[in-house]
Amino acid sequence: MDEVDEGRDGAFRVDRAHTAAHLYYVQNRTMDAIARELRTSRSTVSRLLSYARAQGIVDIRIRSPHEAPHTLESRLAARFGVTAHVVPMPGDLPEPERLTRVALGAAHVIHDLVHSELTVGVAWGSTLAAVSTHLIPKSVHDTTFVQLNGSGNTYTTGLLYASEILSRFGEAYGGSVQQFPVPAFFDDPETKRLLWRERSTRRILETQQKMGLVVFSVGSATARVRSHVYSGGFLDPADLNALAADGVVGDVATVFYRADGSSDGIALNERATGPDFAAFREVARRCCIVAGESKLTSLRGAIAAGLVTDLVIDEGTARALVEND
Repeated sequence: MDEVDEGRDGAFRVDRAHTAAHLYYVQNRTMDAIARELRTSRSTVSRLLSYARAQGIVDIRIRSPHEAPHTLESRLAARFGVTAHVVPMPGDLPEPERLTRVALGAAHVIHDLVHSELTVGVAWGSTLAAVSTHLIPKSVHDTTFVQLNGSGNTYTTGLLYASEILSRFGEAYGGSVQQFPVPAFFDDPETKRLLWRERSTRRILETQQKMGLVVFSVGSATARVRSHVYSGGFLDPADLNALAADGVVGDVATVFYRADGSSDGIALNERATGPDFAAFREVARRCCIVAGESKLTSLRGAIAAGLVTDLVIDEGTARALVEND
């Protein structure tokens, strides 16, 4: 049985993976040559390289030969003032596959953004659930991941769903996790105001005030891969009718906005547990992850609201964003 499978000391395994990765990616040695040097098999070298990528020892970056000013990323930056990361892919991919590829790209971006002594706000939803399964481990310290908004409704507490996403972030980066055990929406705005005065709730809200990074997507009632807030029993027909009457095009962490980015006067926001947009805009890095043109209108609204500094987006949606603006 070879080195990768026989359960030897973890440090030895990391050292072997690092050596193999350096020989392969930096010194351009072939797998056969590396196998001879390490006195192992070619298949073991392949597994060592896979392990190196999975553990974040190797960070592969692919840059277009056609750099600025004509790339989609540069056009998005010039038009919207965001740092864009466009995930290339053919236009005929089904939405679930598009989401998977964007989630993989987002995992690399988040890997670069997360660092020690950082508080990270994490939203829940279909997109973040996908991203959380592809996170690349990284060794940091004193990093906290805090849930951005409540996840309960009349059918479920939502704690398991949200905690799975948060836990994956905590495990990938060795950070602590802070859940927000409140409903996504209160029945009465007064209930929210009273609970926000409680010390246990204030502790989470104070943690959110320390955020240096937030990771989120935009919700949309018309997305082909339906946003969880619209499909998970959080909104009843009366709520949906009210949102339509208010001209709502989407939400970030269950706080709603219109096409022009405005959110004032939207009654449901008084009962929502997501962060106030004024406070949200104070966070230094705000990474939005979007897959699929069916979220285009919602994304435009979020950008208009000033909620996005970093954008991970599939190629087709990015092209539609700049060409149809």
